[in-house]
Amino acid sequence: MNWKKISLLVLVLLVADQALKIWVKTHMTLDESIVVFPDWFQLRFIENSGAAFGMRLSTPGTFDWGKLLLSVFRISMIGVLGYLIYRFVKTRAPKGVVIGMALIFAGALGNILDSAFYGMIFSASTPTTVAHLGGHYAPFMMGKVVDMFYFPLFQWNGVPRLLGFLVDSNNYFFGAIFNLADAYISVAVVYLLLFQFRFFSK
Repeated sequence: MNWKKISLLVLVLLVADQALKIWVKTHMTLDESIVVFPDWFQLRFIENSGAAFGMRLSTPGTFDWGKLLLSVFRISMIGVLGYLIYRFVKTRAPKGVVIGMALIFAGALGNILDSAFYGMIFSASTPTTVAHLGGHYAPFMMGKVVDMFYFPLFQWNGVPRLLGFLVDSNNYFFGAIFNLADAYISVAVVYLLLFQFRFFSK
């Protein structure tokens, strides 16, 4: 694949991710749900700080140095991904490898944009108010990531503690709420591991 096709793919993925996030942010209150398909698919608006498993590396009420360091790390990783895509295109790596890396790049960039800019351009979302453009709820790199895809497939009572991450607070599987950028990354990683293992093993 050439640079034009890769750039267009990343742009389309990024626009789709940001368009959905902005629509959710400006049309739904925090924790509001829209049932798309009864009993298995909802749009449910939540926000997260971007840290793994919701962890904070700073105490509440203080400057979140952990989030800042995490954001700097993610920006560095985006740089590394960009370089790898450049190398793969230049060395004519398999098309599937390049597309997979482009998906990961677009997903990582999509979530970084939330953290970097949403706090500066939107008002805060609350359970009673919808956010609007032109507000300011956090400084640069301190914004929250918008998530919305929720698939409560069935209630799993008595789930083993080890598998507790698979259910939500009401024991519904699948409990995670995610966005398009997360989906890009997850699909690409699974694809690369399953179908491009030989390329990376070299």
